[in-house]
Amino acid sequence: MKDVSKKYGLSTAIAMIIGICIGSGIFFKSDNILVATNGSIGLGVLLFSLAAVSIIFGSLSISELASRTDQAGGLVSYAETFLGKPMGCAFGWFQTFIYFPTITAVVSWVVGVYISILFHLGNSLLLQLAIGYVFLIVCFAYNLLIPRFGAAVQNATAIIKLIPLFLLGICGMIFGDPVGGFSAIDHTTLQSAGILTALGPIAYSFDGWIVSTSISHELHDAKRNMPRALMIAPLVVLGIYIFYFVGISCYVGPEQVIALGDEHVSVAAENLLGAWFSKAVIVFVIISVIGTVNGLVTGYIRMPYSLAIRPGMFPAANVFSRLDKHDMPASSAALSFALTTFWMVIHYFVTTFDLLPNSDISEGAIVISYLFYVLLYYRVYKMYRSGEIKSVFRGIICPVLATFGSLTILSGGVQNSMFWGYLAFSIAFSFLATVYYRKNSK
Repeated sequence: MKDVSKKYGLSTAIAMIIGICIGSGIFFKSDNILVATNGSIGLGVLLFSLAAVSIIFGSLSISELASRTDQAGGLVSYAETFLGKPMGCAFGWFQTFIYFPTITAVVSWVVGVYISILFHLGNSLLLQLAIGYVFLIVCFAYNLLIPRFGAAVQNATAIIKLIPLFLLGICGMIFGDPVGGFSAIDHTTLQSAGILTALGPIAYSFDGWIVSTSISHELHDAKRNMPRALMIAPLVVLGIYIFYFVGISCYVGPEQVIALGDEHVSVAAENLLGAWFSKAVIVFVIISVIGTVNGLVTGYIRMPYSLAIRPGMFPAANVFSRLDKHDMPASSAALSFALTTFWMVIHYFVTTFDLLPNSDISEGAIVISYLFYVLLYYRVYKMYRSGEIKSVFRGIICPVLATFGSLTILSGGVQNSMFWGYLAFSIAFSFLATVYYRKNSK
């Protein structure tokens, strides 16, 4: 098997996490969060902070595993090394067939949503998906043929996407009513379990931090740089998210954000400085979402390959484990593209028939992924018990708080009527992966 060259540095790993997390989520889900909190900005900030616990301490816990291996596959390699090969196969199948393609499909669609808003093309779901699909094709192509260009896109968009967040956040704080916004709390909302449904869209907004581990085997000094990236980036994301969410909600008003939905960003920008500023902000948002899709594709094209290089973990391993002249897994990328296409079709029908109200096909996968992460957090705790990790903070506090955060996000997912069906499907699929491995690894 041909060795993969080291293409990326610490800055790309950090940019990948920030670039995937800060994309469509904060623009696309702010209205969903306010719907769940009944328009309460303060409760939204509280839930952002609770969700961030799972990300920040989860990153610190995963960094303990990342510092001990630099094998291909990231999360798959951590599961394989620290939980056993069957569990590594289960993790890999879940990520390859459910997690990555659902998120990539939805975020690609969001590219189409905001391009439609920019050019006043209407709200046709089919047109939005078509636009997103064209970009998806382009993104897969340049990441496969010119991987360094994909890294450059990630670094550039990670910086560019911060511009609208800071501009709208600052203007919202100055020209809005932060005091009034925070004081408006409906106490009946506090007593309702429905508030936890906000954790689904918040988890969507944060999701992506784990995707960067998929390029760990192509990272210079991965055992040192990957843990550093996992520690730095989530803290940056939390601060930026709260700043933007408070600013935009206080300026536009929670009721208006809910009423306007995805268009609240352009309306806020136009009210501030006119139509030209609105268009400029939407362009920045599109670039931001493009960065998210780019980061997801960068990670996803390597997933089938990462499984195929491990004996017994993937069908047609001799095909999907090949690297082309650019040191890229072309067959793996082709499968990833096909699976994303499949889930885009599923997304069309789910959205058309409103099968997941105030949600989409990706949120279930994101929420369920935290159930898998808990197993890794427990392994970190066991490493402390065995003396391999000496620090109480890293060996007990971090995995315990990460587990608490993950269970909090799971409690939000349970509020969705389709959650249990999604969970059963995911567990069954992961179990099928372990059966496949046990049968083919002999």
